[in-house]
Amino acid sequence: MRFQTELVPATLIRRYKRFLADCRLEDGREVVAHCANPGSMMGLADPGMQIWLEPNDDPKKKLKFGWRLIEHDNGHFTGVDTSVPNRALRAAFEAGEVPGFQEYATVRPEQKYGTNSRIDFLLQGDGLPDAYVEVKSVTLSRTAGLAEFPDSVTARGAKHLGELAAMAQAGHRAVMLYLVQRTDCDRFALAADIDPAYAAAYRSASQSGVETMCLGTYITPEGVDVANPILIAI
Repeated sequence: MRFQTELVPATLIRRYKRFLADCRLEDGREVVAHCANPGSMMGLADPGMQIWLEPNDDPKKKLKFGWRLIEHDNGHFTGVDTSVPNRALRAAFEAGEVPGFQEYATVRPEQKYGTNSRIDFLLQGDGLPDAYVEVKSVTLSRTAGLAEFPDSVTARGAKHLGELAAMAQAGHRAVMLYLVQRTDCDRFALAADIDPAYAAAYRSASQSGVETMCLGTYITPEGVDVANPILIAI
């Protein structure tokens, strides 16, 4: 998945009201960028961080920049836009590049199911059970090399696990897919101390037949692509 506009480097001044970030461009100008991330962004919103913004000239948009990436001191990247995983995964599903899903010819995003919910992807193929795939963006890392989810309490995430469990019990294929938007992690675990209810919902869903998949990403200022599976340490 390529970014639509060439990203520009900046320095984070502060993130506030969840969806806003004051930033300083290299020429010294201060701008307000949209932060497409409703989570806590624990460890990812410290003033002075080096970040990458995507400019736009859309007259319908009030803010002319979107915060897309963090560039860490060690050269690794973290993607902060929670809409990116679905865009990158759609391209990967359609290209047959996601392990275990190569035989699914039809990729249908944002399909209604459950109780007033939408599944991120419904995959269908001749002779195959329908596959309901829920996607979560993972950006939290409190231990070197270990990615964790969630970074804050998510009742909505627990609800999604319950609905996936219902799909599995109905004979469909149900998959919880965690996409790690960090290039510095090779393991994944649940942050049960942050949200015990989510961890309990995950255990219940797994016992009901919900599959778990975790994939990494290749991230550069040019774009984000789906990478190889990451070890699940749950």
